[in-house]
Amino acid sequence: MKCVVISDTHGMYSDLDIPPGDVFIHAGDILGRGELSELVDFNNWLSTLPHKHKIVIAGNHDWCFERNEEESRSCLTNATYLKDESVEVDGVKFYGSPWQPFFFNWAFNLERGMELKAKWDLIPDNIDVLITHGPALGILDQVVDGSHVGCEELFKAIGRIKPKYHIFGHIHEGYGSKTLAGCTHINASTTTERYIPSNNPITFVIDK
Repeated sequence: MKCVVISDTHGMYSDLDIPPGDVFIHAGDILGRGELSELVDFNNWLSTLPHKHKIVIAGNHDWCFERNEEESRSCLTNATYLKDESVEVDGVKFYGSPWQPFFFNWAFNLERGMELKAKWDLIPDNIDVLITHGPALGILDQVVDGSHVGCEELFKAIGRIKPKYHIFGHIHEGYGSKTLAGCTHINASTTTERYIPSNNPITFVIDK
């Protein structure tokens, strides 16, 4: 199964060269302002992609999913939206969640510690591909000033779950991939720290 992943497009997705594959994944920060009208445009764009399966989670810029979840879900007819839930595709189990440690005054913020732990405790142990908007602490999560801003509780949860892949974005500077303890972590941020959409989609193949 070939998966194609992007994240943090901030509305700048229509000019991307999206490789073919079986599963397309967007790991959040889809939109620019987070409005429903933008989501309608994104949903129309999704219809042009050839991938049989499309999976989407929200990010901190995607306000409509936090403020108008039901209407947003109704608008997103060309993908499966995951919020603390899973979907199985041809025997491969995907789980998606939008939360991240408090990050300015954006959507899907939670306090570090028990609030985030409660969300990660919902993730079953048998997940093959974990999709979160933000990174785990210390893994492709370093910002310009050198700080690591990922979630410590997510790092612990990944140690418990042991997914084959962890897909995320949020920290644009961390774009790339890294394998640690049997899990391949992919920061798929399309835009750079200067919000230039120059990072290519990342692909991987997972055995069914």
